[in-house]
Order: sequence, then C-alpha cells, then structure tokens
Amino acid sequence: MNPPSDVAGGPNLDARSADLLRELAPQILGAVVRRFHDFAAAEDAVQEALLAATMQWPSEGVPDNPRGWLIQVATRRMMDYFRSEEARRRREAEIAIEPGGMVAAAGVVPESEQDDTLTLFFMCCHPSLTVSSAIALTLRAVGGLTTAEIARAFLVPDVTMAQRISRAKQTIKASGVPFELPSSRDQAQRFRTVLHVLYLIFNEGYTSSSGPQLQRIELSREAIRLARSVHTLLPDDAEVAGLLALMVLTDARRAARTNAQGELIPLAQQDRTLWDREEIAEGVALISAALPKGAVGPYQLQAAIAAVHDEATKADDTDWPQILALYELLKRMSENPMVALNHAVAAAMVHGPCKGLELLKALDSDARLAGHHRLDAVRAHLLEMAGDLQSAIAHYRIAATRTTSIPEQNYLMAKVARLNEITATRDKGAITPVP
Repeated sequence: MNPPSDVAGGPNLDARSADLLRELAPQILGAVVRRFHDFAAAEDAVQEALLAATMQWPSEGVPDNPRGWLIQVATRRMMDYFRSEEARRRREAEIAIEPGGMVAAAGVVPESEQDDTLTLFFMCCHPSLTVSSAIALTLRAVGGLTTAEIARAFLVPDVTMAQRISRAKQTIKASGVPFELPSSRDQAQRFRTVLHVLYLIFNEGYTSSSGPQLQRIELSREAIRLARSVHTLLPDDAEVAGLLALMVLTDARRAARTNAQGELIPLAQQDRTLWDREEIAEGVALISAALPKGAVGPYQLQAAIAAVHDEATKADDTDWPQILALYELLKRMSENPMVALNHAVAAAMVHGPCKGLELLKALDSDARLAGHHRLDAVRAHLLEMAGDLQSAIAHYRIAATRTTSIPEQNYLMAKVARLNEITATRDKGAITPVP
C-alpha cells in the first residue's frame, strides 16, 4: 500500500510524512488483519486510512500517535464494511468479544505496541503461493507499492497484476492460515522463502530480466528497504545480515554499471571511483559481524564474495583465489546452477580459461540452464580469453538471441562486432602478398 500522491485536488504530503506512511503501512495492515482475520478487506481498509492521512495530514498536521490514528481509521472502515454486509453481522459480534478484538483482553498487547510486520512477511510468503504471487503480494502489502507500480516493474498490464495479487489473497484465505507467527519448524521453512523473495526482488531490480532498461532501481531499493526492516526485527540472524550485506555491496556498484546512454559496462571495466563507498563500508561491516556468529549460510558467502570484489581498488587487484574458495564452499551447500556457472568463471580467473570451459561441460546437461543466455555468454567470454574468437563470436550471438534484456542484447552484439573486427584485421594481416 502506498500513500496516494495523485489524488485529484488533494494536497501533497511532504517527503517525511510520505516516508512515515510507507513505513507504517505494513504495521497497520498487520494489526488490522490480526484483529479481523480478513486479509483482502483489511488491505482495502488500510488503503482508505492511508488516503485519509494523505488528505488530512498536510492541513491538520501529523497526529501525535500516527500509528494509532491509522489503526483507528482503518478499524472504523472495517466496522463499516462488516455492518454493510448482512452475512458479516455474526462475524462482527465474534470480533467484538474475542481476545485481540474490539474489547481488549487481559494480557493482550495493545495494538499500538505490537509490530506484526514479520508475521505479515510470513503470510505473504506462504508456501501455498507461487514465487511470482509471493513477490507481488510482498511488494503490495509489505513494500507499500501500488498495483500499478508493481505491474510496471514486471512489464505486465495493471489488470494482470491485480488478478495475480487477488488470486494470492484468495489462496491465503482458502488455506485458513491464521494470522500469527508459524511454529518454529514452519518458521524455518517459511523464513527461507521470505529471504528468497527479497533476493529475487533485488535481482530483478539490479538486472532486469527483460525490457529496455538494465536496472529497475525502484525494485532494488525496495528490496533493500524491506531487508533492512527484517534485519531490524531479527538483528541477530546472520543470514538476514548476510542478505542485507549482499544487497548493499552489490548496489554500491550501480552507478558504474551503465554509461550515459544506458549501455552495460562489465565489472572489470567499471570506473570504481563511482562505487558508493558508504554502502561498501556498511556491507563489509554487516558481513564481518555476521560470519563469526556460527553456521555460515549461502547469503553470507555471496556477501563475502561481493565484499572481495568491492574491496579491490582495480580489477587486477581482485583476489580471485579467495573468491574461488568461497564459491567452492557455496557449491557444497547450494545446487543452484548459477553458483556453478560463477564458480567456473572464478576457476578460469585462477587456473586459466581451459579449466573454466571444462567445468561448463557439466552444466550443458542441466535442464535448468537449457536455453539460458548466461551459459552461452560465459562460454563465449572464456573462449575469448582462450583465443578462440570464432567460437566466442558464435556463442555471443546465441546468448544475444536468448536474452530478453535489450541492454544485454546490445552489449553481446557489440562484443560480436568487436571480435569480428579483430578477426578481420588478423586475417588480413596473415595474407601474404603474391609477388
């Protein structure tokens, strides 16, 4: 949910108030869902409360207890909703007397003091939802993005995204999931889903899977904001810290990844003076504090790899043996083929391109990478390193046809053009003039 900014004739919130509403939105939704047990209706009521704040706060001022104000307004909207439907009258009576309902029970934490954001994360990432639905619902309910904003980010029509979010809500309702933290065993399973969803949101923002832009900055920024929220709720969880560190360490390079025309610049050629040193310092501090806490997870290892890249002042200073060692550890705990692909690149940087190409052979039979442009792009890069330019050209072409990202297509075809020039010059020079 997002505080509307385009209400006809409505006053505009200042930036601080808008940020406050975005921060409070998931907390208000959590409180209302916990009280009324109806996710879809609660979201509508909270959206109306946010709209009311957008209209009233600029002229009346932000209330002393903005969270309580929003909960009160949303609760009134919910009561109006229940009263308007005959079938809900019995439900209204039950809500009025049960613990956590309209009459506060002894020992129940007051609404104004209980933060349900983490519970809301677990609900949005319920195992019954598809990954795409979980991402959309998380961005809508916890992230504060409007349906239109999410639709634009994923390049689908508004109505398609609205249907996806609606189906996700219906799935949650049909599952009968109570609005409460799951059991310890279920928490462990669902928490992996929560982190994975945030990881996917960030990745889609950092390198868009399709479309004319390499990056969707609003998505990667939102993923970082949500990861910070989870880290605040669970400050001692090393994998949460690892995921946040991975995000900020990767995002630190954002300004150097494209030129003024939006063209992709590979890591080795980036102007590292453009990297965000504050984000790098934050990420290094996060991962340095997380690693000694005990069992090391995949997000911590990926963050450690990102830190090694970021701490190199120039590409030639990169500690590739350390990166290779970290990828070998990561391979042991992850069956993700992208990890194996990156491991092959690291091995090539340490032991030469032939070693990397040898490792790629094992991935040719992996159905998860079948037809994926990154396998061909990596193979082309290693073939270029090995001096087999004709084969490299062929695989760069294949990779270009398989990606739906226009900046990646342009970059890969530019590689083809450059290598064609090199081979043409080389072949011309090799011709011996006939006397």
